[in-house]
Amino acid sequence: MKASLDVCPVCDGTGWKALASVELAAQSASGSTNARRVTRCDCAVRDRRERLLQQARIPKRYEHCELSNFEFEGPHGKLAPARMAACKFVEEYPVDTTGLLLIGSIGVGKTHLAVGIIKELLTTKGIACLFYDYRELLKQIQNSYNSSVQATELQVLQPVFETEVLVLDELGAVKPTEWVWDTVSLILNTRYNNNRTTIITTNFPNLPAREARGNLSSRSREAADDAARGETLGDRIGERMRSRLHEMCRIVKLEGQDYREKFRNASFR
Repeated sequence: MKASLDVCPVCDGTGWKALASVELAAQSASGSTNARRVTRCDCAVRDRRERLLQQARIPKRYEHCELSNFEFEGPHGKLAPARMAACKFVEEYPVDTTGLLLIGSIGVGKTHLAVGIIKELLTTKGIACLFYDYRELLKQIQNSYNSSVQATELQVLQPVFETEVLVLDELGAVKPTEWVWDTVSLILNTRYNNNRTTIITTNFPNLPAREARGNLSSRSREAADDAARGETLGDRIGERMRSRLHEMCRIVKLEGQDYREKFRNASFR
């Protein structure tokens, strides 16, 4: 039982408060047939948002990340369009539920931006969100095959399938195998079919797999190979899933300096 000091003085611990007279008058003037005399108390809304934030699995390293402290001015001016796209996404959700594919080199701020987005959705709109590192998720699924582990594959994947907004960080970071491709396909296709919103970050350029580049014109293939300088997103997750991402997400490219390298260099001065 809560101590009296912990009980909200507005709702007396019920989670509901009476509507103000001006709100009742507005309902009456609108002719609403579903007029209510009570609404959720601010304390209940705040508690729910705090609970959602705790359940979002945001890593400790990124707990400080918000859209408000994402650097996009001065030397980071090239990141302004990406930050603008993130703010627009939050503003338009859930009217527009198209996800985001955040692409950029290591340390440019993709994860910061993704965490900032879901924190805004959690705190301003009460949207249930979940953060998963791609590598960690695959390890958890693999561990579920161990008979000594209590969790089943379905128990690991169910929240990934069902959360309203999922951040899948570092897509493609695991060496591709048939099992990896099948698992990625299952996750992305399930969320796509259930009309769930997915925010994805990746270090790999959004270019076709090597075998798919063979179907391009010689000039386009040459340009793609030059841009890739190694493996592409198509190489890491397969062309079929790369195509699926184009249906699920808007592509946002981040260009800029590696933040982590900048801080490492600064520490040696």
